[in-house]
Amino acid sequence: MKFFEKVFDLQAFLNAKGANSTIGFVPTMGALHNGHISLLKKALAENDLVVLSIFVNPTQFNNPEDLKNYPRTIKEDVKLLQQHVDVIIFAPSVEEVYPEGFGNQPDFDFSPLDKVMEGAFRPGHFNGVGRVVKRFFEIVNPQRAYFGQKDFQQLAIIKNMAAQLNLPLEIISCPTERETDGLAMSSRNRNLTPEARKFAAAIPVVLNEAKSMQPLKTVQQVKEWATGQIEATGFLQLDYFEIADVKNLQHLQNWNPEGNNVACIAVFAGKVRLIDNIVF
Repeated sequence: MKFFEKVFDLQAFLNAKGANSTIGFVPTMGALHNGHISLLKKALAENDLVVLSIFVNPTQFNNPEDLKNYPRTIKEDVKLLQQHVDVIIFAPSVEEVYPEGFGNQPDFDFSPLDKVMEGAFRPGHFNGVGRVVKRFFEIVNPQRAYFGQKDFQQLAIIKNMAAQLNLPLEIISCPTERETDGLAMSSRNRNLTPEARKFAAAIPVVLNEAKSMQPLKTVQQVKEWATGQIEATGFLQLDYFEIADVKNLQHLQNWNPEGNNVACIAVFAGKVRLIDNIVF
């Protein structure tokens, strides 16, 4: 295992390995869990070198309190990664990632992907995501980059950015890892109170039930049912439940062919905001 904090040192190490080595990249914000490890294992199996970044990116947080409360567990993360001897950890400072400050970063046009769901509820979020991922791609220069499907809209945004910039790399989509009760693994889960964690288990239940209703109910009926289920908990607060096209993420009025519908949800479980989705 190698650990770097400086761009220069990381790039010197990668360059010394030679131009013929394939590089896989796993971007994270730390607070690692088995979902991240599944990305890492896939990357290690498919590349000569794998860089895993740990960086809480301030430009993608539209809520300062959310940025403040996001878990930072670098010592635990490094300990978890020690069993993966071939991983290259890159944990830079904000100044290292943005040496010229935030103001000189590019603005992206992801329309219409960023106008709905997370984009509507978190203004500027995806522009911040695009900025930091582009910066890391420039630093690491990977042939493949690995992202989890839990952040379905983010995955679509990253693919769009790579296409816009004609980047010579492959974006690898990886299945969502889940807890035994179905809750999607997330770094934010560790901030859940015991009560919030209990109620959060309703999220995957609602998604799976919504999927099963697809042949019998209209899109609007399923959305109304799902909203009612979340409200009926008396604890969870719904930001949105949407059924969208898997490619352009626009809200559906009628069902697409099988495999082209995605139900996306964002819920507050106490003070912790959780997202999830299911494709069907």
